[in-house]
Amino acid sequence: MLRAVLGDYGDLDDVGITMGTRFHDDLDLESIDLVTLGGHLQARYGESVNFAEYLAGLGLEEIIGLTVGQLVEHIAGCLRAPGER
Repeated sequence: MLRAVLGDYGDLDDVGITMGTRFHDDLDLESIDLVTLGGHLQARYGESVNFAEYLAGLGLEEIIGLTVGQLVEHIAGCLRAPGER
């Protein structure tokens, strides 16, 4: 999904993506890129993963510091059965 979002201007081969990789500082994603990523997540996982709603609950500094790991945890939490949350 990150390849699709970054398109031609992001070379993921040069970046070692880990759970600590930050979308803004490390991958240079802008807010419009996060919107695009949200669309890809919704297409892949359906309504259960609402990235826009997740971002709306964060402050600006939290959005700027958002990591791949935080997003992975959010997705995993959304996909767990209701009794497992």
